[in-house]
Formats: sequence, C-alpha cells, structure tokens
Amino acid sequence: MRAVVKRVTLSPQRRTLVISDIHGNLPFLKGLLAQVGFCREDVLILLGDMLERSEGSLATLRYVMELTKTHTVYPLMGNCDQLTPGFVDGFVSDSFYQRFFRVWGGECTLVQMARLAGVQVDSPAGYPLARQVIGRAFAPELEFLRALPQIYLDENYLFVHGGVPREDRLEELEAHGCMKNDDFLGQGLSFRRWVVVGHWPVTLYRGDIPSASPILLPDRHIASIDGGCTLKADGQLNALILPREPGGEFSYAAYDGFPVMTALDPQEASPDPVNIRWGRSALEVLEEGPEFCRCRHLETGRELDILTEYLRRDERGVHCEDSTDYRLPVAAGDSLSVVRQTSRGALCKKGGVTGWYFGRLN
Repeated sequence: MRAVVKRVTLSPQRRTLVISDIHGNLPFLKGLLAQVGFCREDVLILLGDMLERSEGSLATLRYVMELTKTHTVYPLMGNCDQLTPGFVDGFVSDSFYQRFFRVWGGECTLVQMARLAGVQVDSPAGYPLARQVIGRAFAPELEFLRALPQIYLDENYLFVHGGVPREDRLEELEAHGCMKNDDFLGQGLSFRRWVVVGHWPVTLYRGDIPSASPILLPDRHIASIDGGCTLKADGQLNALILPREPGGEFSYAAYDGFPVMTALDPQEASPDPVNIRWGRSALEVLEEGPEFCRCRHLETGRELDILTEYLRRDERGVHCEDSTDYRLPVAAGDSLSVVRQTSRGALCKKGGVTGWYFGRLN
C-alpha cells in the first residue's frame, strides 16, 4: 500500500501544535491541551499512534473524532493506528493478532471493541465473526481510521509518524515504512522542509541521560517529539509549538501527570551516567533486594542499582524498564516531578530529564 499524502497550508495567524504517540492516554491528552490553552483558533496536528497499549484507546479515538468536528485537527496514521482496520479488513496476518491479543489483552483497541460488541478474539477460530460484528458495531471509528493519511505536507513542514527517506515523490513511498521507521535520526538524513516525527521515543537516542524532551536538529531540519507517553514509566506527552514564521524559534510544552514537589537541598549532576534503554536493557543480577537490585548492564558492563519493580524476567533472561544512575543537577527551590519515592531518594524529572535526587523534598 502506498502512502497517502495530504496538503495543508499553515497560517502564521494561527498557533500550530504538534502532538505524537498518545497511546490511548486520554488524561494526558486532555491535561496537555488544557495546559497549553488549546482553542478553536489553534491548529492541532496529531502525528499518529493515538491508540494501543492502554485501556483508554477506544475512548481516546472517540475523543479525537469529536475534536475534529469542533476544532482544526489533522490526525495522521501511525503503525499502531492501522492495527484495528488491519484486523477487520484482513490485511494484517492472523498470527500477528494471536500474539498481539495475548500479550496486550485489554490494552488493545480491538479487545475493547470485542468486549463491547459481545464477541471473542481468544483464538483465530473466532476472528471471522469478530470481524463482522466489530465492523458493523464500530463503523464510524473504522471509517475514521481508514481515512487517515500517512503524511501531511506544508510548504515548510512535512509531518509523518515514523519518517521518510526523501521529500519528493512521496506518493510512491510504501505506507508502512512511513509509519514504522525506527531510529530515524540515526539515518543521517537532512531535508529542506522541517520533518516532524514521532514513533521512536526520544530517550532512546541518548546513552547517557534519559531525556523525554523533543529533539530539534536545525542543521538537518528534523524534529523528533515522542516523549514516551504510556510506554515509559517516566514518559510524558509533548506538544511542539511551531514558530509563526519560517526560521523562528520552536517551543514546547509537556505533561507527565506526576506530583510536583520542591527541592530543599542543592545537588550536583553525576559526571558519567548511563541510560539503559529499550532494546539494550539485558542485565545480570548481582544481588537481589526488595527495593533495589544490584545489576550489571551487559552492553556497557556498568554496575548500578535498579528498582526491583523495574526488572523483567522471561525466556530471554533479565531485562529492565528504562533505568539510570544519573543524579540530576538541582538547586534549592527547584520544582521536580516525582516519578518514584524510595528509601534512598527520589527518581525525579526536571525539564524532561529523569534522574535521582537525594535531597529533601517538600
């Protein structure tokens, strides 16, 4: 299937916000829109992956559908958004959905639809009936998803979920490659327009410090904005605010839902931190503990204490949620978002960066 490209014209008289990878987290979406004061005079571009990995996926889809009726909203299709019509229309294999339903259960949009429609998706034998019933019961939602393009193109911007290899002949590109394009920043591409992407959480790009803030590369005209909402324990939802005129300054807002506390003591940053990320998180457990485990990160050989609740054991061995030993630079009076409080200190965020704070909080 070829990419669907739609042209848009962004006006300098209207503020344009870009949000990506909501992943069914409706409270975060509503919280972020309220935080930035989103109104009918604004333009909102949704870069895809509105759905999946959350029990709020169907509610999020319906909220976005209603928002398009009252506001100027341009939603794109991400690789997760294609899964629901892909099942009903039969263009994604049954073997994929067998694992998908088993692993993610009620976090799948299709499972939520099946439950409401009174059908089962426990085994492929029930898929034909489920396709028929879901197709009838959720016709408006399916038509909305089927109509989503892969690319929005403006004179100065190209919006796509995963990425593109070039700016010309976009209609010739394979759709899936535009939606699922891992490590887009690592491909060395540069563009005339600003290419704004999501899909790949930005914290995956750094091996030292876990930062969920948008990455802006002015020399290459690329902006990557996926803050790891829903997928990361410390994730956030970012809204990139485009400059009114070409060449102007970008800004952004973020929402993470964590309680905010005030630091009472200063703290210096650690000099040589490590950021253990998805896909590179294999560990050896050296010492078990109820709150922390002493571990060796196999890729780097570094030893560090990791929250026991972050460890995952399966047939591949021991892995962990994104983890770090970074100590945040903190001044007394700084506001910190508190991800976890422990007996040793607090895992916090400051300016989108996650790290440990060992001072007092109020």
